[in-house]
Amino acid sequence: MRKLDWYIIKKFLGSFFLSIALIIVIVVVFDISEKLGHFLEKDAPLKAIIFDYYVNFIPYFVNMFSSLFIFISVIFFTSRLAQNTEIVPMLSSGISFYRLMVPYILCAVFIGLLNLLLANFVIPDVNKERIAFERVYVKKPYQNSNTNIHIQFDSNTYYYVESFDLRSNVGYRFTREVIENNRLQEKLSAQNIRYDSAKNIWKLVSYVDRKLEPDSEIVAKGNYIEMELPVRPLDFAADYTKVDEQNFKELNALIDKEELRGSSLVVYYRYERIQRFLHPLTAVILTLIGLALSSQKSRQGIGKNLAIGIALAFTFILFLQMAKVFATSGAMPVWLAAMTPIIIYGLIAAFLIKIAPK
Repeated sequence: MRKLDWYIIKKFLGSFFLSIALIIVIVVVFDISEKLGHFLEKDAPLKAIIFDYYVNFIPYFVNMFSSLFIFISVIFFTSRLAQNTEIVPMLSSGISFYRLMVPYILCAVFIGLLNLLLANFVIPDVNKERIAFERVYVKKPYQNSNTNIHIQFDSNTYYYVESFDLRSNVGYRFTREVIENNRLQEKLSAQNIRYDSAKNIWKLVSYVDRKLEPDSEIVAKGNYIEMELPVRPLDFAADYTKVDEQNFKELNALIDKEELRGSSLVVYYRYERIQRFLHPLTAVILTLIGLALSSQKSRQGIGKNLAIGIALAFTFILFLQMAKVFATSGAMPVWLAAMTPIIIYGLIAAFLIKIAPK
């Protein structure tokens, strides 16, 4: 049985890496054709295109769609085994179908754990260079469209701007409040604020600073003042790409920071953290579905199994996207939204394994 295990493992991993290689070539060709205009327009250096973008784009893409690659690989090579009448002799020799699943599950767990490590510790660093390249040579500068932005910087200090323009680093209707023991200690307000990146200071226009003492109030006002504040322009931005650049430790720190700020992005970041740890489960579920669908010889050949399998895989991806919407909108608890597609397709996998010819 050990030789058979190694035979299936080699087929599994070989098909997995071959499918990745083929799809990556296709994706890179389409991506170059789509972004070539941006590269030429902004004079992107060839070295930066190759090493800063595409060398970092490939592991990012592979990590994102590794579960789909696993599924396609299982469907492909298992269908080939079935069409070549290799599975029937295996089962006829006394090997149970459930024992046949063992090397499949081992490969899925191995790739899932590898994906988990990459997602939490390697890919974020890769993404930093890729996203930095995109911001310079591909995408337009990030624009914050949010209004009425509230930030809780620490346990006592609260910031507010009605709107903030990241292109000019200008905020409008600014307020900073310091509250201790449920009592307002200070309130600083200004018509607008502008960040001076050269001096790392803020310039406040038409400001009023009120400091409240137990028995008095000190008011300072003026047309213009410069001061240091512990916030930066990006603190007023709801930038979803931040999460792609955070490793496990940085993501936890980011979640703590956003919770303190009272940011609406906390739910999004929590969902991403849970999703990173669900890769092994996703890999195993899609592997079992692929095995159950393709282990029986079909007169229609491999094409039918591939068609059914890919349809199921894409509906699974659709469910994952719907779960993200439910989580970020507050319609469902984050953990429940993240686990629902896993539970549904886990039950589908169990059902298909049960009815599979044995």
